[in-house]
Amino acid sequence: MTVVEPSLTLERRLLREHPILICLDEVGRGALAGPVAVGATVVDAAAARRRVPQGLRDSKLVPEKRRPEVAERAAAWAPASAIGWAESTEIDEVGIIRALGLAASRAIAAACGDRFDASAALVILDGNHDYVSAVHPAPLTVRSIIKADRDCASVAAASVLAKVARDALMVDLAPSFPMYQWERNKGYASLEHRDAIRARGLTRHHRSSWAIAGAPTLF
Repeated sequence: MTVVEPSLTLERRLLREHPILICLDEVGRGALAGPVAVGATVVDAAAARRRVPQGLRDSKLVPEKRRPEVAERAAAWAPASAIGWAESTEIDEVGIIRALGLAASRAIAAACGDRFDASAALVILDGNHDYVSAVHPAPLTVRSIIKADRDCASVAAASVLAKVARDALMVDLAPSFPMYQWERNKGYASLEHRDAIRARGLTRHHRSSWAIAGAPTLF
């Protein structure tokens, strides 16, 4: 498999038209348990002129043991970054797409703080669907880009930051629910996870509105 090196080519071009970019990627959309997380990185022209952080890739392409160090470099490179969350109860209440929007909106607000104006930014969203505009309390300019987490270093950085944060949360939860082996499967549909659900039922961290019993095994 050919590994694509993410670059800042697109970011540099877009920054000629926009003062900042807010770059988003989500983690945990397909999990059976735990929250969904959206990483946000704020990138300006100065950051785009710097070198891409060493080892940065879409989080799925970075070995698990190396992700924390790559995330640390990504956080140091970006002028600002944050993780937005939507809990499993919110996913049950409003559905996964709106929950993704809530998490993305929270990530944008946390990353921008009082330093950056989100209304002046271009928001780059990995994928083909804008799930944040309908939820965010103020108008945004959003561009959805397929494979942005693979091709755009800024979105890859958001991907790695979100993945490391969500994995750490699931590992922290695992000792309280050892049957489900979240330290291994991070809440996704492993065979052991599904067997534990059949034997013990759902916890408060499971997405109880989902057809979990029929979920395909991913591990």
